[in-house]
Amino acid sequence: MTGHSLRTLLSHDHLCLAVAQELVRIANSAIEHRGVCHLALSGGETPRTIYRRLAKAPFVNAIDWKKIHIFFGDERAVPPSDQQSNFRMVDDELVSHVDIPAANIHRIHGEVRPDEAAQRYEHELRSMLGTEARFDLLLLGLGADGHTASIFPQTSAVDEDQALVCATYVPRLESWRISITLRTINNARHILFIVSGGGKAEILERVLNASVPTKDLPATLVDPKEGIVTWMVDVDAAARLQGRQRTDLKGQ
Repeated sequence: MTGHSLRTLLSHDHLCLAVAQELVRIANSAIEHRGVCHLALSGGETPRTIYRRLAKAPFVNAIDWKKIHIFFGDERAVPPSDQQSNFRMVDDELVSHVDIPAANIHRIHGEVRPDEAAQRYEHELRSMLGTEARFDLLLLGLGADGHTASIFPQTSAVDEDQALVCATYVPRLESWRISITLRTINNARHILFIVSGGGKAEILERVLNASVPTKDLPATLVDPKEGIVTWMVDVDAAARLQGRQRTDLKGQ
């Protein structure tokens, strides 16, 4: 996985702080160069902590939120009021606390039929971002099975190479997901993978040590030609990585 860099943080708290700092840096750079930042967020407990940080000083005042457009990497097939909704989590922890126009929030409509939700969101991305839908910054997580966004092994999403957004059924979860595709992911200008905890150490080692990309580990297929990928992990997640792949950040 050439072109990827690794930052290892001393703790989960250091990781969340560093990601918030990096998000502010990239967002402000995009605003400076293009007048707007198109930001795609992920769900999960570590991102939840990051969004809480962004909603408070000093971060809440470090970005011109009126120039931020928020998108989502994936969503469950649930209404926006559902506890499982990524949109609800982001709204609760971040959006409701910052001065951002409602028109700048672009959610996936998980309450409609999954294929319709995917089509709607693809139209939204093309309308806002053009045919290639290039995000300025995309946050991604890493699942224990190597999935990222809602691109799971042995599902239709891992094979989708034409659409920008797809609906996919995940048998082991017995649920539908709507997700941006690898085509969209690999067109982002910046990608931050956020990985925390000892429970992710084995899968992180497998993904970063993979000799070739494989559909069995969808995260290995994230490899943008013109984008920057940074893996931001805490020491527990990095526990199985060897020296040449491990860059410890000594403090934040």
